[in-house]
Amino acid sequence: MKLRNSVLFLMSIGLLSLMSCRMGPAELSLAGEWQFALDPEDIGVKQEWQNKELGETLRLPGSLQEQGKGEDISLDTKWTGQIVDSSWYKAPEYAKYRQAGNIKVPFWLNPDKHYVGVAWYRKKVHVPDGWENRPVILDLERTHWETTLFLDGQKVGSQNSLQTPHRYLLDGLKVGEHTFTLRVDNRLYVDVGMNAHSVSDHTQSNWNGIIGEMKLSAKPSLYIESVQIFPDIKKKQAQVQIQLKGSADAGASTVSLQAVTFDGKPVGNPVQSAVEPGKENEPVEMTVDMGEEAGLWSEHTPNAYKMNVSVQSSGGTDEACYDFGLREFKANGTRFDVNGQPVFLRGTLECCIFPLTGYPAMQPDYWAKIYRTCKEYGLNHVRFHSWCPPEAAFHVADSMGIYLQVECGAWAEVGSGKPQDQWLKEESDRILKAYGNHPSFCMMVYGNEPAGADQVAYLSGLVDYWKSKDSRRVYSSAGGWPYVGNADYWNAPNPRIQAWGAGLRSIINREAPRTDYDFAGIIRQDMPTVSHEIGQWCVYPNFKEIEKYTGVLKAKNLEIFRETLAEKGMADMGEKFLYASGRLQTLCYKADIEAALRTPGFAGFQLLDLHDFPGQGTALVGVLDPFWDDKGYVTGKEYSTFCNGTVPLIRFPKMVWLNNEVLEVPLEIAHFGEKAMPGATIRLCISTMDDELLEQRSFTCDLPLGNCIPVGTARCDLSRFKEPVQLLVSAQVENTDIRNQWHIWVYPAEKKSIEKLPYITTRLDKTAQDKLNNGESVLLLTYGTVPPEKGGDIAVGFSSIFWNTAWTRGQAPHTLGVCCDAKHPALAAFPNEGVSDYQWWDLVSRCDAMILDDYPEVFRPIVHIVDDWFTNRKLGMLYEARVGKGRLLVCSADLQNDLASRPAAAQFRQSLLEYMMSGQFNPKQEVEIDKIRY
Repeated sequence: MKLRNSVLFLMSIGLLSLMSCRMGPAELSLAGEWQFALDPEDIGVKQEWQNKELGETLRLPGSLQEQGKGEDISLDTKWTGQIVDSSWYKAPEYAKYRQAGNIKVPFWLNPDKHYVGVAWYRKKVHVPDGWENRPVILDLERTHWETTLFLDGQKVGSQNSLQTPHRYLLDGLKVGEHTFTLRVDNRLYVDVGMNAHSVSDHTQSNWNGIIGEMKLSAKPSLYIESVQIFPDIKKKQAQVQIQLKGSADAGASTVSLQAVTFDGKPVGNPVQSAVEPGKENEPVEMTVDMGEEAGLWSEHTPNAYKMNVSVQSSGGTDEACYDFGLREFKANGTRFDVNGQPVFLRGTLECCIFPLTGYPAMQPDYWAKIYRTCKEYGLNHVRFHSWCPPEAAFHVADSMGIYLQVECGAWAEVGSGKPQDQWLKEESDRILKAYGNHPSFCMMVYGNEPAGADQVAYLSGLVDYWKSKDSRRVYSSAGGWPYVGNADYWNAPNPRIQAWGAGLRSIINREAPRTDYDFAGIIRQDMPTVSHEIGQWCVYPNFKEIEKYTGVLKAKNLEIFRETLAEKGMADMGEKFLYASGRLQTLCYKADIEAALRTPGFAGFQLLDLHDFPGQGTALVGVLDPFWDDKGYVTGKEYSTFCNGTVPLIRFPKMVWLNNEVLEVPLEIAHFGEKAMPGATIRLCISTMDDELLEQRSFTCDLPLGNCIPVGTARCDLSRFKEPVQLLVSAQVENTDIRNQWHIWVYPAEKKSIEKLPYITTRLDKTAQDKLNNGESVLLLTYGTVPPEKGGDIAVGFSSIFWNTAWTRGQAPHTLGVCCDAKHPALAAFPNEGVSDYQWWDLVSRCDAMILDDYPEVFRPIVHIVDDWFTNRKLGMLYEARVGKGRLLVCSADLQNDLASRPAAAQFRQSLLEYMMSGQFNPKQEVEIDKIRY
């Protein structure tokens, strides 16, 4: 509670300081009503619209789409973004969603209006007395995209930054009324890539407008143009480079600096420097001694400061303030150090997902929610995939201790000499200039997964350029690839448990569950490796989320999936499928993250994603929704047990055991906290699921900063377990909240004998039918015999769906785990919690899905296989039915082959046989035999 209160205090101070930095004595807000007109044919310049009244009005800041301006969505909408699965345009199952009045697209959130092209904005502004003969700057904090400014009908200029403010200098502005006209064009000014999150409809939407601050500022004749602050953590100093602009009429000018805390308390002494006449536009370099009491900045100690800068001249005084911190972030071997201490990056992507507005949050409160949630789930790092956030995002990250990877806004071809090559270099300059002082700005790359035959040479040159220009952070080529030898780190796609295209060949689907592997043989040894976009584990849609989309973007994609589920007679299963698939998703993320934490010398990971990605076909990969809210199946408290700065880890060679074995597994810890923990006591417990403690051991050891720290060995003789059991193995550092846990299963090596077996068959042959007609029991094992049209071609795997089948062109697996009633008597000898866990691997890794759509609508299998939401088929692995006078149990998992090496499959078979021979086997659902007979 004390830590949380401290964080909240820092946040509140940070938000206040951001607002105070933005207030000025000679400023005029341009927020309010503007005239406006669409120019889809781009004829406004030729017809001189800058000299005309415009026909409509709206309010700025804002986008025209959020104010109902633009075109209705139709089959002809020209989206900004790749559509891999175009079945919506032609498939009969989507026909009703292509009708006017019921347009719903499945591949991303649906805007109410869409517009790509030129829009004009016009406003009359009264320039107040005292502004005459002064430089006046028009600030537009964020525009989308290119702007052209006309003042009283005369063109002032154009700017094309996508992610930094557009600033226009207006000289000689007279007192009185002036007409400001802005032409805003949200077509792709250069080809940054239609899927880049800086521009794409996949996430934020390709909006048109101006957001954030819009203001005019009257400056003295000599004013501050930019300030760059370079910290020296050893000397506790800040080297400050000031660039002034303009001139002073007479005498020397004075630049003054004072560092302060976010709540305004002075840090160190003020510093002044005279600027000689005639040298006003030469860089001014000054040193601020922060004093020994100044704190360093990191995730553990987010000591952020402001540098108050003022310049006094004969023309008056100009003032500004800039966030900064005493922070050194650099590569050290295969890891990063922050202020000389090793750090492990635990990151998520943020892909410009803001469903209510369709554009980035410009105020600090929403960024505080994002980063607070990241910390709650154990993260310390955010990668801004192919975009750069606004000032508020950096400011709040400074105050909360979040490490940011910023990108220049592209997912494109580079190095081919096309216009984007030069634009990206210029945009990177603008980003470094605008946001480079922020201590949270620790990493930078060009963008995501480039194309181009000469990408290596181009990006290597860009890295050299950045490193020579600004040493305050680390640089690499791109998210994903390519490797360039002069980079500070490698953002690599390989260290993960499910790669693109791996399908059922990945370690989590190919090999029986274990936790003793790592990525030591994959990471580079010449620089830090940060894994790129790990996870991508999907969950079934949360239909309750639909009502939250009250802004620009609507969840009509989710509406389609809800409607098709209801059409299959399973509307009641939506929440159950969400929970079951969510628990599997959580398990998959736990496996990915723990493998990363077990890897010696690894620098960190970037999840895709902690929250959902609503585009690219609808990628429901988050344990949180697009609003950063949880979905009801895993809390931050649970998630942070395996994703945190300090995490106990056990290297299990397997998760399913027999009672003639001895459990003996090594316990280790990854510890990347604020400082070492000497003499820590770690308690390891083995208990039943109803909290009966079976074994307990304590170990005492020092925990230096790092990972793969050996603690001891957990040992348990399993012969005591005569019945099948699910156990909980947990490890906790005493007197802390640091803990982790795992499930394991122990089954009898010798099965109970069953006196009278049912008739077991792989086909409903004549013998089976005769037995059913005679009122007997039949166990039908259909693995390998289910025809494709009945589910035999559905790729069932243990893991959740990777990213989504629409975007991956059907990469396996095609299912989202199992969902069942854990207390069903058929599963009495197969301990489970009704959702996929590692004991199910033996079954789903050799399983055919059975499509039960043509069974009665109310028919439910004992064990559902949760289908892909695009198809929403009723799938089963196990069901029972009364067929004529007989009783039938049907299972599509392999319960016949290699059972000696598949202990969970053997135990599942045993559980079914015990059930069938009990008095409880009395199916109530009736099915005609022709529906079962293949």
